[in-house]
Amino acid sequence: MKASNAAICTLLVLILMAEAQVSKAVTCSPTQLSSCVSAITSKTPPSKLCCSKIKEQKPCLCQYLKNPNLRKFVNTPNARKVASTCGTPFPKC
Repeated sequence: MKASNAAICTLLVLILMAEAQVSKAVTCSPTQLSSCVSAITSKTPPSKLCCSKIKEQKPCLCQYLKNPNLRKFVNTPNARKVASTCGTPFPKC
């Protein structure tokens, strides 16, 4: 029983370490979302590239929302709709 608890703890540590490495791998750059501009500013559906960039930049969205210069673009109904269409729930910061 103790061996299985140790194995579970080791597995949890490895998962958490992998998650931390993934978070560090993302470079927050709002310009990465430039492929989404047309979808956000008009009623055109987001492209596959836009959706992949939103998913990639998801860990950065709260940071963008805290920036007054970016918030007015990121925190719009259309931006939220694009994120939802791409399957990326808008974060609650």
